[in-house]
Order: sequence, then structure tokens, then C-alpha cells
Amino acid sequence: MTRTRSRYAPDHGLTTRMVTTMFLIGLLYVVLVGVLLAVLRGAWPIILIFTGGLFIAQFWFSDRIAAFSMGAREVTPEEAPELHGTIDRICALADMPKPRVAISRSDVPNAFATGRGEKSALVCATTGLLRRLEPEELEGVLAHEMSHVAHRDVAVMTIASFLGVLAGIVTRVALWGGFSRNRSSDPVGIAIMLIPLISAVVYCLSFLLTRLLSRYRELSADRAAALLTGRPSALASALTKVSGQMARIPTEDLRKAEPYNAFYFVPAFSSKESLSRLLSSHPTLEQRLDQLARISAELARP
Repeated sequence: MTRTRSRYAPDHGLTTRMVTTMFLIGLLYVVLVGVLLAVLRGAWPIILIFTGGLFIAQFWFSDRIAAFSMGAREVTPEEAPELHGTIDRICALADMPKPRVAISRSDVPNAFATGRGEKSALVCATTGLLRRLEPEELEGVLAHEMSHVAHRDVAVMTIASFLGVLAGIVTRVALWGGFSRNRSSDPVGIAIMLIPLISAVVYCLSFLLTRLLSRYRELSADRAAALLTGRPSALASALTKVSGQMARIPTEDLRKAEPYNAFYFVPAFSSKESLSRLLSSHPTLEQRLDQLARISAELARP
């Protein structure tokens, strides 16, 4: 029988939010496809093939594309003994199969996990992170990333982001195709003119839903990692150190990393005024440290 549970602390709040997000995302998806089918009735086979094919591609290949885009290169135990040793310890603690291990040659101190499940999971650390953290801090960060794999929220985020991708594509196609310039006053012409507007609304809603889920899942991963390792202070130290080091990273490097913030342990921002800060995929550093302080106090109680 396939094992489905690890020793990571279950998070029913995360499960509820993932199910709710998937339901709402699915509802938006049905509305978007329904509008397309209603407006472009004669093209329904193309619409179904396109949306279905894009969904399959998003689900099966987005994690590989993301890992490739962030420069992840799989390494052997001989190439990265410390990194592999830390992952081995976490897997033993959590009773989980070992994921693929990778390193990204970037001075931006960070880590991320990708994969649809435990069998396809990949955990990656940057050279900047490995160079800056002490062993116990690195263990806390990697335990955080492994909790994403254990709770399967990486797969949920991959699927949830699909609708935003689809809505964005439909909006661009509609604008480039001149739908919005259709001056026809008949019902079909008006309906076609509404496609970019409806797609834009769907994109915004799906974006907000995934951001809300993302912020909670980061807090959940911090909590699960702290409880698994029993050292919330080490994770807090890593958070403080990595967040502080971001200010010393060249702006050009931060801009390259910023599009992948939803995957990272700590978000990278190219400026204090960045719009990404307002719509961040992560809770604030203060929120994360406050939670870890509470966990530390709980673990210290007799």
C-alpha cells in the first residue's frame, strides 16, 4: 500500500483553504470556458482542445519549466554532501521518500521546492543560501521546503495558477485579434467585445485567490518545519539572515528572481516601492517571526 502521510504536523486550515481555492478556481474556469463557448459557438472543439491541452501542459510541465528557469541543476551526494546530508536527515525525521536535490548558481539566498507530489519532487537551494547559513539554519529552511511537498500545496499552487495563465492568454488574444475594436451593435458583437473584460476580471480574481492561499501556506510551512525539527529559533535565524541579506543583492539579480517569488522561501524584491510587496505571495517577516516565537514558547513549556 502506498504511504500517504508523513510525520509533518497536519494542517487542517491549509487543507480547507486549498480545497476552497480549488473549488473557486474551478468555478471561475467553468465560467470563462462557458463564456468562450457561448460566444464562439462554431469553434467549441478548438476551445476545448486548447483549454484542455493547456491545463495538461500546466500540470505536467510547469514545475520543470520553473526549475529550469530558476537555474536548478540536480546534484549527486558526491557533488553536494552537506546538502544531501541535510535532506537525508529531514526525510528520516518526516518519514518521507527523498526528493531530487538541486543547486541553483545564484547569489540570491533562497530555496524552493517544485513537483506534483513526493515522487516528482525537487528541492533546490541557491549557492548564496548555502554560503550564508549555518547547518541548523539550512536544516530549518529545507524542512520548510519539504513541508510544501508533504502537504502537496506545491501541486495545488501549480493547478491554481493555471486559470490566471489561461485568462491572461485569452485577454491578449482578444486584444491582438481586434475583438475589442469590433464596432458591431448586434448581440454577438457585444459579447465578443466583453471577452477581454471578462478574462481580465477572471485573471484578477484568480490572482488574488492564489496570493491568499500562498501567504497562508508559507506560515503553515514555517510551523510544520519548526515542529518537525524542534528548533524554531534556527528557522527564525535563517529568516532574519536571508531577509537582511536581500538588501545587499544587486538590483539586477533581484529583478531576475522576482517573477518566481511564489516558489521561494523568502521573496526577492528589487525595490522598497515594488508593487509586488503590496500583493506579496508571502506574509511579512514580522508575522513569520511572531509565529515562530510562539511555537518556541510552546515547546519550552514543561
